[in-house]
Amino acid sequence: MYGNFAFWVSIAAAVVVILVIFKTAVVVPQQSAFVVESLGKYSRTLRAGFHILIPFIERVAYRHSLKELAFDIPEQVCITNDNVQVGVDGVLYMQVMDPERASYGISDFAFAISQLAQTTLRSEIGKIAL
Repeated sequence: MYGNFAFWVSIAAAVVVILVIFKTAVVVPQQSAFVVESLGKYSRTLRAGFHILIPFIERVAYRHSLKELAFDIPEQVCITNDNVQVGVDGVLYMQVMDPERASYGISDFAFAISQLAQTTLRSEIGKIAL
């Protein structure tokens, strides 16, 4: 009776140990960065490669691609310097350079960059005379 119980307890313990090992071993793919938090606070940024986390203390909080991303800027009507209305659209290319700031500096960095690009585009079109 006790031998069978000890067998199942040892199997359960082995499964828990294997799960902990798989949760602490992290492989970061090429052109990616993972932001690690230790007890809810920023700890470090993991670059490509194999890394070990401290179980139950550290966790991967954010995963960023370091590849260049292309976003379409929708068409909008702008007024030039000589009061002519023109429709302009564009393409925005961006790349995450600092994963820590992309994670904690702003809630949605892609939206903020898109809005900044639209504002800058309208401003520059406003300086042009046709």
